[in-house]
Amino acid sequence: DPAIERWNRMREDAYKHFRFTPRTTWVTMCGFVLVPGAIYYLASKTHLKWSWAGKRKGEGLVQA
Repeated sequence: DPAIERWNRMREDAYKHFRFTPRTTWVTMCGFVLVPGAIYYLASKTHLKWSWAGKRKGEGLVQA
């Protein structure tokens, strides 16, 4: 089928025609800056907040 062959060729050569547009710049920033930044922020806010080691029945997990 020529349509399938044309689609496959387009997919294989996509990197040759790539340009940074406002949309691709936004997607890149989200993927490489905002997502890791959000993960780092959440990890730093919850680091050492919970203690799972050596808890007995009735003791809370949140450190004072």
